[in-house]
Amino acid sequence: MNSNVQLVKTLLKYTFGLVPIVAGLDKFSNILTNWSQYISEGFAAMLPFEPITFMMIVGVIEIIAGVLVLTKTKIGAYVVSAWLVAIALTLIFSWNYVDVAVRDLVMAIGAFSLAKLSENKI
Repeated sequence: MNSNVQLVKTLLKYTFGLVPIVAGLDKFSNILTNWSQYISEGFAAMLPFEPITFMMIVGVIEIIAGVLVLTKTKIGAYVVSAWLVAIALTLIFSWNYVDVAVRDLVMAIGAFSLAKLSENKI
């Protein structure tokens, strides 16, 4: 069982480390998607700059969060979990992309699980 737990922990670590880095980098190129589409019109109107600039700032935060998961797994996993919950709540409150919000909540549970697994040496 111990080797299975270690395998799961390792898979989660690289998933929640590399995926945010890739998504963060993509905020600068929009190859995977047009990230600005996920910003509600009401929120975009409150921004002091263009939505694309906001998404680039988000990209930097995501890159840092991914690196944090890879280097300081427990702290990074808690950060990623909270970040995903914040994104999901924003989408739910705007009632846009609710399917993405549900997916992000499920991923937040996975990141939280990684944090809990990282509390003790396995």
